[in-house]
Amino acid sequence: MDKPKIAATEPKAVELEEGKKYAFCTCGLSDTQPFCNGAHKGTDFVPHVFTAEETKTAYLCQCKQTNNTPFCDGSHSQIGKPKIG
Repeated sequence: MDKPKIAATEPKAVELEEGKKYAFCTCGLSDTQPFCNGAHKGTDFVPHVFTAEETKTAYLCQCKQTNNTPFCDGSHSQIGKPKIG
């Protein structure tokens, strides 16, 4: 498995707590999306661990194509579209 599984084609709104650590799923296999449940074992993927900088609602990527891990950057809107260039 060299590319992550697309878990969903829309972001997941989650409540983050300032100072709390989270493990974001990067493989797309977790059934607790967008967070890691260890389903990546046996792959080359590892979770992206981050600490929330503030308490807020955040939109976390579930398509696993973002360039701003773990946050959605709208990359899901390009899934299935031909690449130009």
